[in-house]
Amino acid sequence: MKSSDYKKLPDSPGVYLMKGKKGKLLYIGKAGNLRRRVSSYFLRPHDARISQMVSDIKTIDFLETDNALEALILEAKLIKDKKPPYNIKDKDDKSFLFIEITDEEFPRVLLVRGKSLSAGKRYGPFTSASSAREAIRILRKIFPWSTHPESKIGSYKKPCFEYEIGLCPGTCVGAISKKDYMKNIKGLKMFLSGQKNKLINSLKKDMALASKELRFEDASKLKKKIFSLEHIQDAALLGEADIVSTDDKTRIEGYDISNISGDSAVGSMVVFVGGSPKRDEYRKFKIRSIFEPNDVGMMKEMVSRRLKNDWPLPDFMLVDGGVAQVNAVRSSVLEAGLKIPIIGMVKGPDRKKTDLVGDKVVNINKKILEKVRDEAHRFAISYHKSVRRKKMFS
Repeated sequence: MKSSDYKKLPDSPGVYLMKGKKGKLLYIGKAGNLRRRVSSYFLRPHDARISQMVSDIKTIDFLETDNALEALILEAKLIKDKKPPYNIKDKDDKSFLFIEITDEEFPRVLLVRGKSLSAGKRYGPFTSASSAREAIRILRKIFPWSTHPESKIGSYKKPCFEYEIGLCPGTCVGAISKKDYMKNIKGLKMFLSGQKNKLINSLKKDMALASKELRFEDASKLKKKIFSLEHIQDAALLGEADIVSTDDKTRIEGYDISNISGDSAVGSMVVFVGGSPKRDEYRKFKIRSIFEPNDVGMMKEMVSRRLKNDWPLPDFMLVDGGVAQVNAVRSSVLEAGLKIPIIGMVKGPDRKKTDLVGDKVVNINKKILEKVRDEAHRFAISYHKSVRRKKMFS
């Protein structure tokens, strides 16, 4: 397969299916942006196992979804059904996660590990713990469920905290009937089975009936549920990232901002591969949307613009700053449908040492990171001076 073939994929959420000779399925993955995610396999180095898989790829099929949450669920279903070798190879019994709906009078929803399946009760497998937890967090806002054991149902004197924030439907104080509770569970099961459209159509019929019978409060609740299903916010699903190492093939991009009280603000991007600068791949950015002191907002704008370009993707990103800068960059990465580790470098409390914040790091060479940070700073200041000079004499 030509590496450029990924450009034919859409910029939408979905699942990609990598196939080898004679259409043999090799791997199934999810993406918030299919083109960008698949491109990362061809535009950045990987470990030996993934490199071998990429070399075996002949074709890539895809299935679009409305959002990343549905891509996550579809990925899990296809992995369960197809068992692609690169998804299940070397996995032990505790490697996979499942969403389990318990067989209780008021079922609970749990995240459990293990390969054995109980028909109709478990959904998965999910390969990422953080994505599975985020999926549960999103779905519980749409389909509130109880976390109380059966012995505690209806025994509370006042509603629990989760009821106050809309996550518990009121089983704690007996505020919901079993019939209505099971409607929520049925809707959750339908969504987890990939039947969102059927579910929405069913809810619309229920809403129309409620309105006809003048049950306007019920109709309003159903309308909100339908809206939530049609406008799922799930960017955080793709946020899990680890850095493997900084070996001789690792590509690092470093970013910095330079301005004086918001004036003539610019950003810099430098590129290092194997610890050495690749100056022909450096990039300059004039900040376009912010005209006041706001380095965090400027950093977010720069990285968002960088990710819209079809340049090779880094193994990780380095920013000169702390948690606020790291979170700004992570927001841009997630909005682009990517999963790229991010590190921030910030001076410690005594200003005598540099602390690392952000994603997990393994086998890192801190001196290389300091070199990248210093080069990004130098390049940003140089460009800032040039912009100010031209502005002064224009």
